[in-house]
Parts: sequence; C-alpha cells; structure tokens
Amino acid sequence: MQYKYYLAVISAFTIWGFFSLILKSLDTFPAFDILIYRTAISVFIMLLVSFVLRPKVLKKNINLYKTLPKKTKHKVLVVNLLSGLFLSLNWFFFIYVMNNVSVSATSLAYLICPILTMVLAYLILKEKLFKIQWFSAALSLISCLILSFGNFIDFFYSMIIAFTYAIYLVLQRKNQDMDRFLVLTFQIGVAVILLLPFSPNYISNIEKTSFFYIMIALIAVVFTIIPMYLNIYALKGLNSAVVGIFIYLNPIINFLIAVFYFKEHISLLQGLSFGLIGISVIIFNIPNFKNKINKRKAIHVKI
Repeated sequence: MQYKYYLAVISAFTIWGFFSLILKSLDTFPAFDILIYRTAISVFIMLLVSFVLRPKVLKKNINLYKTLPKKTKHKVLVVNLLSGLFLSLNWFFFIYVMNNVSVSATSLAYLICPILTMVLAYLILKEKLFKIQWFSAALSLISCLILSFGNFIDFFYSMIIAFTYAIYLVLQRKNQDMDRFLVLTFQIGVAVILLLPFSPNYISNIEKTSFFYIMIALIAVVFTIIPMYLNIYALKGLNSAVVGIFIYLNPIINFLIAVFYFKEHISLLQGLSFGLIGISVIIFNIPNFKNKINKRKAIHVKI
C-alpha cells in the first residue's frame, strides 16, 4: 500500500530535477520578474483550488485555527510569516543562480541542504544527531571548503540557497497544526505580499511575451503546485526522514543535466568536492537505513 507514497515522492523530486530545462529558457528575464509572476500565478491557482475544490477543508481549518489557544495562534502565524519570507528568498536566489551563475551551483546547494537542515534542527530544535552524522557533516564542510578555493562564487551562492531552504524546512517541523496545502498557499501568499512593494522598482521593462507567460504558467503548475502537492501527499504515508532521502534525486538529475546537456565545465576540484559530499550524504543516512531495517526485523519477529 505504501508504493503509491513512494511513487509520489519520487515523482516530486524527479520533476524538480528537470526544472533547469524550463528555467534556463527564461534566462533573458531578470530573476525578480520570474519570481513575482511565478508566486502570483501559483497562489492564484492554489486559492482557486482551495475555494472551489476543497471548500470543506478550508472551512474546517479556519474553524480549527479559531479554536487554537492564543499562544498557539501566534506561533502558527509567526512560523508561516517567516516561512513565506525564507521561501521567497530561496526561490529568488535559486532562479538568479540558475540563470546567472551555474546550474551545478544549484545542484550543490540541494546536496548540502539536507545535512545543513539536520544540523540547524539540532541547534534550533535540539533534535538528536548521531556521532556518524556529525562526522558526515564535518566531511561535507571540508568538501565545501575545498570547493570554495577554486569556485568561491558558486560555493557562496550554493550556501545561500541551501541555508534559506534549510531554515524553511526547520520551520515546517514546528508547523504541523493546519492542512499542509492551505499552509503552503498562505506561505506563497505571504511571499507575494512581501514582493509587491518592490515590484514598481524592480520589475524590468523587458516586454513579457506570450512565451514568457506560457513558461511561467508551466512553472507554476508543473514545477511548483504539482510536486509540492505530491510531496505533501507522500508525507501522509511516509515519515519525513524517508521523504528527506529522496531530495537527492533533485540535485543528481540537475547535476547530470548541467554536465551533459548544458555542457558546464566541471573541474577536478569540483568533481572531488561533489564526490566527497555524495559520500557524506550516504554516511549521514546510515542511521536512517539501520532504523528502517531494524523496524522491519521487529515486525517480522512479531509476525
């Protein structure tokens, strides 16, 4: 029965892995233009879905929010306002780096992100980390330092993308009270509200062609709403640790596209750094795999 959840999460991160193919077609447009139109169209479609296709869920969650204690209401509001801020920052830097720096830099960011998320969760949420995971984090840090020697700009932007998304993910661990789709709609709505004041000064005068609007609509539906919904659906049947493992599909596909499709040059130093980060990722997830195996053994013993 869990196969459908695995299919959902694999589909979500595979879709995100091919995002560069569409985004690079808009590299003549500034990152802010792409971001504001992407967020606005996404939130419009999601509001439409919530009001037309999920009115009962919307009403139920509004009533749920009203019944929450005042302190919990405040926490939910603050967490989702901050989530909207960091989500918009992450999307902006991702688009900017993809179209103005390199595709491989975005791949590196999402290789680092899960480990950085766990370290931040330890520091902020006091979640436990095993010694082997600390070793993995140290190995990843060494890899990043090696990479920074010859490619400081790539490393710098990769860390910004990874950090903003890691903070966003950590915030979601304190955000379990409401329906996930509605929460996401609210967060993207916050991103739009935060971006609107900057629009008059930062939206370019470049003519928005029909091709631009078609690509933005494609990004909003195929590369934003669908994978995010699939990710939410997968979390119904799989725990977050299992779902987190599949995030690596995104940077692996992205990296392969950067090398074989966009023909980006990867130096020996970059190759070594990426390889070490890949090893650190495997080491970091050893406790998760062991835990999964032990649970399966326990189930068989009970049977």
